[in-house]
Amino acid sequence: MQFLHSMIRVKDEEKSIKFYCGLLGLKKGRRIRIKDCYLQYLTDEKTKTEIELTINDDVPKEGYKVGNAFGHFAFLCENLDEINKEMEKEGYSWEVEPFYMEEVKTRIAFLLDPDGNAVELIEKNS
Repeated sequence: MQFLHSMIRVKDEEKSIKFYCGLLGLKKGRRIRIKDCYLQYLTDEKTKTEIELTINDDVPKEGYKVGNAFGHFAFLCENLDEINKEMEKEGYSWEVEPFYMEEVKTRIAFLLDPDGNAVELIEKNS
């Protein structure tokens, strides 16, 4: 068994690609059309795990509601201070600013993607 991808519905494909590819470093993969939507895959080149962005033909004007069962995506990063500089340039802000988490012996932080999904960034231990 191998984990392949997680899927999220997005209101604005361009904003989501800018966030996940521009800020978090995923790469655009295949894009396919099915009956009532497009599927855009974004790939982590290191692990080959993907996030599938689903862009429905009929997107609710207010976007999608984030449910209470989904928690967050987690990404390993080299340096939260460098990510913070990039975030400031691009107009993103922290939902929970970087802090040291004793239980995992590293810093973590949270931000939201353009659709309100939580993303945890975990700083790589040296």
